[in-house]
Amino acid sequence: MTAAMAFEQWWQLQGEWVEEPNRRRGGESGVQRLQLEQGRVLYAKRQVGHFYRSLRHPLGRPTVLRERDALLALARIGVKAPNLLFCEVRKDAAGTWRGLLVSEELEGFQEVNRWYAEGGRERFGPEVNHRLLEQIAQMLARFHRAGWQHGCLYQKHVFVRVEQVGAQVEIETALLDLEKSRRRLSRQRAARHDMLQLKRHSSWAAGDWARLIYCYQQAFGSAIKGLQS
Repeated sequence: MTAAMAFEQWWQLQGEWVEEPNRRRGGESGVQRLQLEQGRVLYAKRQVGHFYRSLRHPLGRPTVLRERDALLALARIGVKAPNLLFCEVRKDAAGTWRGLLVSEELEGFQEVNRWYAEGGRERFGPEVNHRLLEQIAQMLARFHRAGWQHGCLYQKHVFVRVEQVGAQVEIETALLDLEKSRRRLSRQRAARHDMLQLKRHSSWAAGDWARLIYCYQQAFGSAIKGLQS
């Protein structure tokens, strides 16, 4: 099977839209959920004429390639993210670029704000909530210490799995929606950008935020101004 054949086969697979196509960056982008055999669930990000520009790519580069780079990098630095199955770009006969990125479902995970909304804190208790905040903080600090900036860090992009397994409660954390992620020369600037953005767009209570930031700065190794209040 050639790469071109694989691209067209993936492109023809259709599912329900979980993010309806919308016009961004001069093109269209949307995400579909693909239900495969034996209950396997995948997510396909489909983009048409969707580019980003940077100093390295002043003429533009398909955005799915930036997300692919970030997903591969996160696997190397030990930050959990959706497992990448396929990513390619192709130019059609009219000269328009199509980009496709397919990843596996994070089985058992949910948005952290949904975990709170569904009563996770009350069901598992304050100790588990403290552990969860600590693990989120450590994940984000590891990401930033490696020089990465998420670029769109909202609470809905932090996913968690909290499960009772025997006498123990297992906790895992993951990052999603990495199409704006990029490397920064300054780890401090990457950290400040993302954490201030997370602060503006999160619903954590003051006490939870204070614990998250304390654990984050301990793991990051230095203080970030403007996060405590």
